[in-house]
Amino acid sequence: MPVCAAAAHDGGFSLIEMLLVLAIMGVLATIAVPMSGNAVRYIRISGDARDISNALAVTKMRAASKFTKARLLVDLSSKSYYVQTYNKTANSWTSETGTTTLSSYVSFGYGAVGTPPSNTQTAIGQASACYDTASPPAAIANTACVIFNSRGIPVVDSTGSPSGNYALYINDGTFVYGVTVAATGFIRTWRTNQTSTPSWSLQ
Repeated sequence: MPVCAAAAHDGGFSLIEMLLVLAIMGVLATIAVPMSGNAVRYIRISGDARDISNALAVTKMRAASKFTKARLLVDLSSKSYYVQTYNKTANSWTSETGTTTLSSYVSFGYGAVGTPPSNTQTAIGQASACYDTASPPAAIANTACVIFNSRGIPVVDSTGSPSGNYALYINDGTFVYGVTVAATGFIRTWRTNQTSTPSWSLQ
């Protein structure tokens, strides 16, 4: 009985064809996985920088709406931060928001970066420590603090004078983000690669 011509060509892929497809998939995966990892890393740290900038804006608004000082207290050791307002009557700070924690692989600091963004700080550094309400006030260990008065002006806690030297820096080992607060209360976000000679770009 003659074999049908169509049936003679019905067959699966050959071993060589299968190996060729697997090799192509392997090459594509080798290229795609590092790229997707870098994209996820960028999304994490840029999102954290935006969250810090938003938290500073909320702190500034709380100070104005409650006619008192407000501060963003950053716990450098636990990589977290929250907003507090000052209660004049009780001489105490009251937490206004829940605690926000940085993403994994992101921490506070500026690594090898040697200079701040232009027209911000005179020398690169995290904002100074928060103080308690003791007499005299004592610095709270492992903290950084940005304080606004009731007019939305950033102030130095010990003197109450306006400050244009506030900044909070985060990094993931590759990128460094800085959120700076000018003496007028203007908040800006910056980014650079982690290098001793940074090239800061406004975000």
